[in-house]
Amino acid sequence: MSDQAGYSPSFKRPSEIMRMRMKRARLSTNGRDSADSPGQSDSSPSCVRPFSPGPLFSTLNRTGGGIKRRNPFASLENTYSPRKKLVIYNDDGNVEAVDLNQIKASSEKEGDGDMSTRTDCPTFSPLSSRLTKAEKWEDKDVSRKKSPSFSEDESLFEEEEEDVNIPLLKSPNSIAPASIAPPVCTQYPADWSLKTRLLFTSSVSLSWAEKPKAQEEALGLIQHCRAQFTSLPHSLQDPKSCSELRCAFQQSLVYWQHPSIPWIPLFPRINADRRLKSAKSSPWAQDTTLQQSLMNEWSVSLSSLYSLMKARLCPYFYLCSYQFTVLFRAAGLAGSGSISALISPTTRGLREAMKAEGIEFTLPLVEERRRSKELLTPQEEEKEKAEECCELQEDDADDQGNNGEDDEDGSLSWLKAMGVQDKIKRPDNITAQLRKEGSAVSLDHKPESVVCVEGPHTFTLINFLINCKSLVAAAGAQTGLPPTLLAPVAFRGATMHTLKARSVNVKSQVGSAYQNISSLEITGPILPTTLHNITTLLRPAQKGNFSATLYTHAPTAVMNTHATKDQGTAGSVDLSSCGLHPVSVEQFKQPSSLGKTALTHISMNNYSYTWKN
Repeated sequence: MSDQAGYSPSFKRPSEIMRMRMKRARLSTNGRDSADSPGQSDSSPSCVRPFSPGPLFSTLNRTGGGIKRRNPFASLENTYSPRKKLVIYNDDGNVEAVDLNQIKASSEKEGDGDMSTRTDCPTFSPLSSRLTKAEKWEDKDVSRKKSPSFSEDESLFEEEEEDVNIPLLKSPNSIAPASIAPPVCTQYPADWSLKTRLLFTSSVSLSWAEKPKAQEEALGLIQHCRAQFTSLPHSLQDPKSCSELRCAFQQSLVYWQHPSIPWIPLFPRINADRRLKSAKSSPWAQDTTLQQSLMNEWSVSLSSLYSLMKARLCPYFYLCSYQFTVLFRAAGLAGSGSISALISPTTRGLREAMKAEGIEFTLPLVEERRRSKELLTPQEEEKEKAEECCELQEDDADDQGNNGEDDEDGSLSWLKAMGVQDKIKRPDNITAQLRKEGSAVSLDHKPESVVCVEGPHTFTLINFLINCKSLVAAAGAQTGLPPTLLAPVAFRGATMHTLKARSVNVKSQVGSAYQNISSLEITGPILPTTLHNITTLLRPAQKGNFSATLYTHAPTAVMNTHATKDQGTAGSVDLSSCGLHPVSVEQFKQPSSLGKTALTHISMNNYSYTWKN
């Protein structure tokens, strides 16, 4: 074996010596003699490697034992038995790793003399002391782990000792995804749109939200009227037996409305003619006296709402007509330091009428688009102009097809034939005016037509709406019916209503199994603060895990547009008496970040919010 590559005739590995002793003790009971080390037994026939890969055996006469099968997947890296590297502590505190067999072989060769002057082994301490320390270190702890590392000559493996109790160190990149938790989001963006339906789902039962006791319902109504709020713990073990939770839930379902006609659904009002045709006939449709009486009562209610909002006793309210919706917000909300109003959608006729009454307003989405155009590069600006020219040409083609008349260039084509087209002044001013009016009309009934009114002009807007004859439909199913007023607090002439809540338990398929899912459906005109109050209650009741699907009244999605300019004193406005929960007030004070979109999904996982819009 001394002639084979990869072997050293002068020493044997400590691991092989221990393995040989264990084999002798094991085979002595069977009367078998096994004096060789593993891989060198007599059982190996000729032309078979002692362990593969490795040098082949020469033709030897060996008897007994089985044949060592070659491993076809073996390589030098995973078959050579590793050699232990021993750690020796020197007198000066340095640490060295030497081979015990090498030290023993050197000791036998050189004798018992002083070996401190040798150059092929460490020279910091005598050999005898180094050997004694190494043997003590080897016998001290047999429960060490071994981690192989390839040596510099790439011929042998060495092993370094590791403490079992020392944890493995990982790089920051490897531990970041598992050890760093995602940030916890305790709130979702303020959504100023009206919702028509909410659908909550959770793996925890939502049956506590239905069929309240008479006392719980009465207490919830009283708490709403008195603006009293109950503090709930972070998590509830049994929500169904928590009376405070059920009372607070009934409190969050309350809203105020005017007018109130039980047999006619008064929300939503836009595109509601088909739905209202199935209702009973309206007695005021042909009675002008009755229509005037309804409008007088409605005017009193609208004036009462504005007075409450000006005194910061009402945070906001909605005016829903058959053509548009108006959102009035008190000073301090949505980042505005004054009272503001958003109207959407609008038409050119409505905007011209407001200008005639002296109401100053802005078109925030149009101004935002204009500012974005100013920041365009020359190449992007040319591309934008080319697209506008294409649109104008299409419009001109449509007008020519509808009117059967030649366009401007065609009507003046004979001037080009005479060569005097440059001497004739073309009606550029009229063309520019027509194009301007055309762009104004193109905004009608679109989200970009949203109008923002701020400050004292909101009072002028109230008077304009009271005296506006086009506010009430003159024909159709909504003839003579005043717009619907919705508010979170009581006002003059208002009727208290509650949203409809229904809880259902269903089974949902998750993989190959079915899981019990509890759902809660809420329908009606759902105000922004109502949504926030309900999600605040679901957080402790569902142990921080639930999801919600939100159905938005489409014309009000654009109410999330950040359109206010007066932001100087927004943070200093006191809204503690507006009738809302302090947490809701803090959320809706912030400017909306949703733009002209609205929330469609809200999900809470482990007390952290995620959402979609």
